[in-house]
Amino acid sequence: MCRFVVLAHDWPTPHFDLLLEAGAVLRAWRLLGEPIATPVPAEPNADHRTLYLDYEGPVSGGRGTVARWDAGAFEWIEDEPARVVVELRGARLVGWFALEGGWFGPVL
Repeated sequence: MCRFVVLAHDWPTPHFDLLLEAGAVLRAWRLLGEPIATPVPAEPNADHRTLYLDYEGPVSGGRGTVARWDAGAFEWIEDEPARVVVELRGARLVGWFALEGGWFGPVL
């Protein structure tokens, strides 16, 4: 089972980082809103180091701070260039979620 984390990140503007474990790296997306129940804009980001699965605090290079918003286990359901679907099992995010067309949200 893979792990995921959603970090509240305050730099350069407040947003959330969705990080999905993929082998030796975390695939990353910047979520431009709190990912509660409705889709939020999502931007692909560079892969992150796996240390962020358990890290909270200052980010190197003066890039603000991060704090855990949610974390847990997940399964890859679909992993295509234009669409990623995962089943998240976190404290806040539970169920199937998709990253598609610049958005992140629950699969209805």
